[in-house]
Amino acid sequence: MINVYSTMTRQKEPLKVTDNKIKLFVCGPTVYDYSHIGHARTYISFDVIVRYLKHEGYSVFYLQNITDIDDKIIKRAQEKGVDPLELSHKFEKEYLDDMKTLNVENVNFYARATEHMREIIAQIEDLIEKGYAYDTPTGVYFDVSKFEGFGKLSNRNLDDLQNTRIEVDTTKKDPKDFALWKKQDEQPYWDSPWGKGRPGWHIEDTAITESYFGPQYDIHGGGLDLIFPHHDAEIAQMEAASGKEPLVQYWMHTGFLNVRGEKMSKSLGNFITIKELLKDYDPDVYRFFVLSTHYRSPIDFSDDILKQAENSLKRLQNTVKLTQEQQQKQTLPTEDACKIQENLEVFKTEFFDAMNNDFNTPIALSSLFDFTHELNKALADNLISQQTLDDIMDMFAEVESIFGFTLIAQDSDNADTDELLSIITEVRQQLRADKNWDLADKIRDDLAELDINLEDK
Repeated sequence: MINVYSTMTRQKEPLKVTDNKIKLFVCGPTVYDYSHIGHARTYISFDVIVRYLKHEGYSVFYLQNITDIDDKIIKRAQEKGVDPLELSHKFEKEYLDDMKTLNVENVNFYARATEHMREIIAQIEDLIEKGYAYDTPTGVYFDVSKFEGFGKLSNRNLDDLQNTRIEVDTTKKDPKDFALWKKQDEQPYWDSPWGKGRPGWHIEDTAITESYFGPQYDIHGGGLDLIFPHHDAEIAQMEAASGKEPLVQYWMHTGFLNVRGEKMSKSLGNFITIKELLKDYDPDVYRFFVLSTHYRSPIDFSDDILKQAENSLKRLQNTVKLTQEQQQKQTLPTEDACKIQENLEVFKTEFFDAMNNDFNTPIALSSLFDFTHELNKALADNLISQQTLDDIMDMFAEVESIFGFTLIAQDSDNADTDELLSIITEVRQQLRADKNWDLADKIRDDLAELDINLEDK
């Protein structure tokens, strides 16, 4: 049984879903700049969570939105003198490239806000009709006083909203009300029943999730910084529109990422994009670093810690390589002359217990290191049978598929290349035997252009 910590209840709860099918939504990026290592921490964490859920037999549909129109996007586009959608789609591509490089591969669909305007407008109309929203000269706003329990995810009450980043607008009934639709005459805008404009930030997520999942679904994830006001607003919008609660069964949030003990920001000069990170470190190293801390805990980034992660990952990879080499030997003991099979079973139990306990990757990694410590001693003495080595390599493959970083060296490409070169060489030798010098020389010259040099002896 997998237990999941829900931010709403502040406790771990058994994961219960219908027919082992899970609908998961995670807030995606606002694409006005290159994505940073904080984004990567969140999306790697949820990628591993989905990997493990699939490993345990769940069918997961993982949906993520892309905020491709927003105040920040418009401001940055104006600074650069480009079209806002051109800018956002450029950085969307950069974000998706970063995710591919980091081996974040389990998102089933990325939903752009601009491609769901019909759904956004329909949900706003529904909220107006039910008395939860109202129209003003500047926009359409959600009336927070009409929704009992606003702020229940963050445990804040309405009085706490007074000093938040929600913009003050004298046309609103209350400064705490938030925008569903922002009226404007300048491009980009979309036509609506309330005139030209564009959506507020919060409404796009509930309109998108309702489109794909309906008014209720299983898991909603994101960074800890999104709980208030963003996720509180999502709850109010969808539960008010549908009349059903809860919006989701489990709220999951990743902890903050700091850089050398301080909050990451451009003003402090410690803002690091994913692309900058990957100039110095392998993607596997950053994944290992992220998984070394529980997804809900704060994580501190520094070059020293990344170097430690790099060295730790290399130690694991070296042990796996030694295991693989011994597995391929012709002469091995018929039975284990050590307790390594017993150690393997203990490791499996500890690993899966940790992952079932709210995806506790640091404990799972710790159990892996404990096992490889014993494994290295057994490998050095050649005390492991073929069957146990096969079992160990199977378990390493499972760990690799769940965590998404490389443990087992992939030699298949090199083997295929060697076999292909052998075939080409045999063909060329036959051409030379048949005195077809021109074609034989052409093959040699073409291979030379690929830095493959053949010498005739």
